[in-house]
Amino acid sequence: MFIINCKNYEEIAGEKIIKFVKTAEKVSKKYKVKIAIAPPQHLIGAVSNSSTPIFAQHIDDSKIGSTTGFIVPELLKRSKVKGSLINHSEHRISSKEIEKLILKLKELKMISVLCVKDVAEVKKYVKLNPDYIAIEPPELIGSGKAVSKEKPELITKAVNAVKSAKNNTKLLCGAGIVSGEDVSKAKELGSKGILVASGIIKAKDWNKIISEFAKSMV
Repeated sequence: MFIINCKNYEEIAGEKIIKFVKTAEKVSKKYKVKIAIAPPQHLIGAVSNSSTPIFAQHIDDSKIGSTTGFIVPELLKRSKVKGSLINHSEHRISSKEIEKLILKLKELKMISVLCVKDVAEVKKYVKLNPDYIAIEPPELIGSGKAVSKEKPELITKAVNAVKSAKNNTKLLCGAGIVSGEDVSKAKELGSKGILVASGIIKAKDWNKIISEFAKSMV
């Protein structure tokens, strides 16, 4: 799994998100790598009909109906959104909310990608059996220093923690990934995929960098 979190970067504002998703779509087909994209929440509708899986960047533990300003999973599903990030380091939520949201996405047959900051959180939350756990040390996010190089032991320990749970959760590696070499290293250490943001969104040539990452995954 190769997930691109667009955050709220201006590089994909307005119509640019459509071009970005189409670029990822072509790379995905060429290299037969599953790529999912999490656009800014207000741009989901512009790309939800794409053949590329679209994820939300965040969801709320809220209900359909008279709730204002909340991101409701049931309505996302009706907009063909396939899943969501949960508890990203830039949008942390309580453990109670995490548990409820993972269960909610399971009920809806949507994909849950739980973000954690360390191995202790992997061990704590892997019991909830999210589809993916993405380990991202906050200090490396957006730093250009990949966790696979800076803290390889973190990935190894996280991989072992996920394996010992003996469920279906897979580990993704995030934070500071900027090259195909970073991707290969993460894979080598046992990661089943990557969660990236600025390393791709801020690149001058989207096709080139997404292709580089995809090739490294193959």
